[in-house]
Amino acid sequence: MNRTSRRLIILLAAACSAVALTGATVAGAAAAAAPRAAVTGTTATAPKPGPKAPLSVRISGEQMGEPLVIRAETDETLYDAVFDQVSWMGGAGQARALSAEDLGVKYTVLVFSGDVATQTYDLYPFAKGGPRACRPAKQPGRTGTAAWFYGRLNMPETLRAAGVPLAERPGTVTGGIGGGVAVERAETLDPGKDVDRVLGDLQRVLLLNAGVVIAITAGLAAIALLIRRRSG
Repeated sequence: MNRTSRRLIILLAAACSAVALTGATVAGAAAAAAPRAAVTGTTATAPKPGPKAPLSVRISGEQMGEPLVIRAETDETLYDAVFDQVSWMGGAGQARALSAEDLGVKYTVLVFSGDVATQTYDLYPFAKGGPRACRPAKQPGRTGTAAWFYGRLNMPETLRAAGVPLAERPGTVTGGIGGGVAVERAETLDPGKDVDRVLGDLQRVLLLNAGVVIAITAGLAAIALLIRRRSG
């Protein structure tokens, strides 16, 4: 066996090892992605008030008479929609405060657990540049740090659905993520499809790598046979 043949065999063996290592790495990454795909559409939000007490939100603001009270036990869908507008507002905030003129009309959302108020937020559905929200420093029973956030783009529609007398505005964009991530309704999610897609991609990667390894092995065998014949 001459020096050139030995170098060729070493290079092919190294290529085979690299392909096998790449396949193992991709397989591991795809397997790790499968559990995440199963929960697609979920968001990391602040926990709702304690489940043992009846949950409700109270909305008050300009051009309103009596505050609107929405209870989870009587209208869970509407309660979730309103609560979703404020539940993610943690941390130091992501927006700067605007002038009162630029903020426009303000509505206050007070979150209750039973008869106890736990959180309060100010919503500005028609602020300049898009909906804004504020977590006031003064919270029920405590004082923290005020923070401003970009509100969800569907804030006006959500407040209107809750009964707030908001005028329709042409060109209003519905939906969107605002400062958080829009949560789809549970019935629209299908985690099984995402898992199947990930597993299908994993299978194709493994088959491709297996084909490459077989081709390299066949090439090595052919070279070895050729060398043996020449040596004989």
